[in-house]
Amino acid sequence: MRRLKTRAEFLGVAKGRRASRNGLVLQAAKTGVEDSGVGFTVSKQAGNAPERNRIKRRLRAAVGACADAFKTQHDYVVIGRRDVLYAPFPVLVSTLEDLIARVHDRPDQKAHGRKP
Repeated sequence: MRRLKTRAEFLGVAKGRRASRNGLVLQAAKTGVEDSGVGFTVSKQAGNAPERNRIKRRLRAAVGACADAFKTQHDYVVIGRRDVLYAPFPVLVSTLEDLIARVHDRPDQKAHGRKP
C-alpha cells in the first residue's frame, strides 16, 4: 500500500464515504490508481505529541494486520481519536475491518446513514 502524504490527497478522500466507530473514523474514495493508498491523521485534541505518535503507530500496525480487507483502486484515511490509545489491539483490528466493510457495503447511501 502506498502512503497518502499531500493535503490534496487527504482532501480528495474526505469527499468520499465515511464510517466511524469506537474512536476510529475511516474515509474512503475510489481512485483511478491501481494500488490503494492509506493516510493517517490524529488531531491535537487527541493528546500531546508522544500520545499522537503512539496512536499513529497503533493505526499503522492495525492497517498492516488487515491489509487484505482494503480494496484496490481506493484511497483511505484513518482518523484516530484518543480511545485508540487504550483499546486492545485485537479490538482495534476488528473495528477497522468492520469499518472497511461498512464503507464498501452500501453503494446507494453514504456509510454513516445519510442519503447522497
